[in-house]
Amino acid sequence: MELDNIEKLLEKYFEASTTVAEEEALKIYFSKGKVAPHLEQYAPLFQYFSNAKKERFTRQVPLKPRKNYYKWISVAAVAVLAFGIYFGPDRYRDYQEQKEAEFAYKETRKALDLLAENFGRGTKKIAYLNQFEETKQKIYNNN
Repeated sequence: MELDNIEKLLEKYFEASTTVAEEEALKIYFSKGKVAPHLEQYAPLFQYFSNAKKERFTRQVPLKPRKNYYKWISVAAVAVLAFGIYFGPDRYRDYQEQKEAEFAYKETRKALDLLAENFGRGTKKIAYLNQFEETKQKIYNNN
């Protein structure tokens, strides 16, 4: 009769529908030395639970408070964000003005290089004109 009851309690236990009292009955049965041969495979399980109750943690746990760096990291992040929002538009505006000034400088440089090139060609032409004028003066003076 008791063996039949234990088998029913095991079925209920594995279906997770036993009460605390029924689980205690199973622990008591399996902690005794006499267990039915076909139920011996469950004995170590319930013996483990009995032994686990007796175990105690004896080591000293340090109760120092942990340093909470997250709070300071979040404060620093907010400060950097506020600094960026406050000074960011001015920096961007300065950056844009600098880019525009560089573009204007490059365009002016191109125009002045073109002007210098054309001026050099004109100077060569004037040199020919100068030589022509000198030759003409020689011709007219000889006559």
